Amino acid sequence: MKGKELLYTIELLEQEKGIPRDKIIQLLEESIQSAINKRLLEDIDVEVKLDAASGEFKAYQIKKIVEDGQVQNPLKEIAISDAQKIDEEAEVGKVIKLPFAIDGMGRIAAKATMQVLTQRLTQLERDVLYNTFKEKEGDIIQGTIVREEGKNIIVDLMGKLEAILPPREQVRSERYRKGDTMKFYVLEVKRGRGGEPRVILSRTHPKLVQRLFEREMPEVVAGLVKVMGVARDPGDRAKVAVAANDPDVDPVGACIGVRGARIQTIVKELKGENIDVILYSEDPAEFIANALKPAKVKKIILDEENKEAKVIVDDDQFSLALGKRGQNVRLAAKLTGWKIDLKTSSEYGLTEEEGE
Repeated sequence: MKGKELLYTIELLEQEKGIPRDKIIQLLEESIQSAINKRLLEDIDVEVKLDAASGEFKAYQIKKIVEDGQVQNPLKEIAISDAQKIDEEAEVGKVIKLPFAIDGMGRIAAKATMQVLTQRLTQLERDVLYNTFKEKEGDIIQGTIVREEGKNIIVDLMGKLEAILPPREQVRSERYRKGDTMKFYVLEVKRGRGGEPRVILSRTHPKLVQRLFEREMPEVVAGLVKVMGVARDPGDRAKVAVAANDPDVDPVGACIGVRGARIQTIVKELKGENIDVILYSEDPAEFIANALKPAKVKKIILDEENKEAKVIVDDDQFSLALGKRGQNVRLAAKLTGWKIDLKTSSEYGLTEEEGE
């Protein structure tokens, strides 16, 4: 590979693969230096540098500068008087680089360059990809479904990497068709056997909903509203607790939008999953009551030591508080972090006056 061709190749790798130019050059220099050291019969210190203008590699012998008469190993040391003939600013204790001609330097460079480009740069590209996606761990990313492999769904990420959506992270009610584009939560990024990045995605993780709020809701993006927690039955229903950092902002209204316009953006992304936006409160009783909506709570008795709450509702509110298959109370418990024991007024023996 000629000099100009090499410089063009380096530039291409930097643009298309995202590999830093200085890293490519460093790998090439180290590889050629290693090849030269193996070729030399004498134990000398050699450094290889790429000429950025010509694209040609040049070798230099490194010698330590010592006092006159103190040279013990001419292959690695040079007297100060001789060094100053080459460089007037040479000083004892420092090193000097001397041009070093090697027979077959062009062939060595060409062979080593091809080895690096086909082997070490492959690993370097994997490192760059790994670091790129490792930074996205715990965040959301857009991908396109490309195929099924067994029960795994394979997803193309930005045309750079194929990721895996395993069965446990798939929403049962969703259909993953080839060509479909959707957003995923980056659950884990690790190394595969050959060092290539292995990205595990999720569509079921609660943080997927939280990150969508943080990306799609203007007030959340601006820091006026904060998502305090999420509880999900993936594909069916989610409860999202929000709080305002600005007293003039209604956090629930800001997230729902006029006639539900804002929340519908996220509902659509989640393929119709219902989302209840709940007002967060530092007061556990108030937070639990909010989390159980749309049911109306009559009374809450807290056991703070065990973090258990006995919640009393009117008889006609019980099924609403419980939800289909206990979903509403289960999600409320998950969202608040409290164990909720749901009771009716008649079951608890609570009079109307006692509930007020």
